[in-house]
Amino acid sequence: MSITAHGQLIDNENVYDEKIVLTSTVLCFDFGEQRIGVAVGEHLLATANPLLTIDNESNEIRFEAISKIVKEWQPKLLIVGLPLSVDSAETSVTQLCKKFARRLNGRFNLPVMLIDERYSSVEASDLLNQSGIKGRAQKEMLDQVAAQTILQSYFNGL
Repeated sequence: MSITAHGQLIDNENVYDEKIVLTSTVLCFDFGEQRIGVAVGEHLLATANPLLTIDNESNEIRFEAISKIVKEWQPKLLIVGLPLSVDSAETSVTQLCKKFARRLNGRFNLPVMLIDERYSSVEASDLLNQSGIKGRAQKEMLDQVAAQTILQSYFNGL
């Protein structure tokens, strides 16, 4: 794993090629023990859009859904939001998230960038509130909009 200006890169097969990545599609995952939010974006446009939420705790079902998304969108980079505590300390969920990122890298042979995701859910909730989606109505969309905010912060840092 190497550290770049944008985050921690997991690339066990050394497939990361910046020229290719910077003209490609990117998928972003907001990992959670219950749900995984997914967003998609294009480097050329530098904009992120919410895609879907995988609402299942079974790793088999999760990776089956992710496989379909990867096949459809053909990304050259995967982003995973790295949950850290307010003081930057790692938590038990941080370790699960890193394991998830390593599995993505191994299964799809795509580079995975871990990006600090602190406050992404708060930002996502604010965005949904501004759109008129409040309270419990946010549950369905919150994780995918959180993935969108993580991906947009990656684009903004380029």
